[in-house]
This record gives sequence, structure tokens and C-alpha cells, in this order.
Amino acid sequence: MDNSSGVGVLDKAALVLSALESGPATLAGLVGATGLARPTAHRLAVALEHHRLVARDMQGRFILGPRLSELAAAAGEDRLLATAGPVLTHLRDVTGESAQLYRRQGDMRICVAAAERLSGLRDTVPVGSTLPMKAGSAAQVLMAWEEPERLHRGLQGARFTATALSGVRRRGWAQSIGEREPGVASVSAPVRGPSNRVVAAVSVSGPIERLTRHPGRMHAQAVIDAAGRLSEALRRNG
Repeated sequence: MDNSSGVGVLDKAALVLSALESGPATLAGLVGATGLARPTAHRLAVALEHHRLVARDMQGRFILGPRLSELAAAAGEDRLLATAGPVLTHLRDVTGESAQLYRRQGDMRICVAAAERLSGLRDTVPVGSTLPMKAGSAAQVLMAWEEPERLHRGLQGARFTATALSGVRRRGWAQSIGEREPGVASVSAPVRGPSNRVVAAVSVSGPIERLTRHPGRMHAQAVIDAAGRLSEALRRNG
């Protein structure tokens, strides 16, 4: 067997998964694609199904299972966080404001990485903080490219409108002035995964006194550049 690891059962399981990469397969199709004996192919496919690495479609054919997507998403998050530190630090240094990275989780958004302003008045959002999806420029970015039904649901009770989100999609960035918290302004831009889906939002935030009532004019380009660097890192490793 080519590319043998010396652990036969794993090599055979890898053959089954590789065969399913090109699409759904019947048991006969698996046997043909892998060269495994029929009982062996069946036993491995059913065992992989037990671990959700393989599933069945409506016709009963074997397909790649949901666990693979979950593992891929976790790997993508690790890559995102590994790259985020230096990118956010650079963004903070360029803008002079605190920088954050947010991921959506259900009806909330979580700060998964941050670079705080070193001195003076700052908007501190500790890593791990959970904030609502109803206000703030990061929430706008995480919402703007959602499917229509989810977007419509998310707008109920939000501090921003469908028209505002249309503007976000057109510009490629969002700003908020006192939307999440009185006296605080922010600018955010989307981070996109390998499939071009928005997976996170990069933000800078600080007091309106410094960011003014038009924070996008000051910082949109720097935030877009930071989001672009993170998107590029995810594509490179995708």
C-alpha cells in the first residue's frame, strides 16, 4: 500500500475517507475506489460512521461526516488566533487605539483576541468577553453578510438597520458611535475564511473624543488592512 504509516487499520480508514472526498459512494463504489475487500470496506465505513467521520445521504450512500467540518473549523480558529496577536498589535500601534478580534457564537459575539492601548483613556474589552449582536460595529460586520433569514431575525431589536448593513456590505467596513456603550466609537472590518465566508471581525475602539463622530475616516483603511492580513493567513493555510 502506498503511503503506508505502518498502522494498517488507519491506512485503510484513510483510504475510505480519501475515496469519499470525490463524493458519495455505495459500498461497491468504496470497494472499487479503495481496493479493500468488501467486508473490510463495510466494517471500516460503519466504524467511521459511529465516530461521525462518515455519514449517509438520503440514498444510503456513504459521505464524509459532520465531525470533519467541526475539526476543520477548530483548526481554522487555531490558525486565526495564532496570526491574530501580531496583526492586532500592529493595528493598535498604527491607530493608537485598542484593537480586538470577535467571533460570532449564536446570538452573541466573543472577543477572542485583543491588543490594548498602552496608556491613557482606553476601551478595554478583555479576551473572553461576551457582547450582544445587537449593537456595535463588529456586530454589524458579523451580521451584514448573513443569509437573509438569519439577517432578518438578527435585526429584531438591533440598534442598526437593514439599510445600515447594506452600507456595510458596500463599503466593506462598519462604524458605530455610542451604539454599544455611550461615549465609545469603533470601526470594524470582516475576516474571511478560505470559502470567502465572514468568520470574524477586526475592530478598533476608543472614546469618541479621540475617534470623533466619523471614526471610519480615521481608521477604516488600517482596520481593512488588518482584516485582509488575517484573511490571507487563513487562505494560505486553508
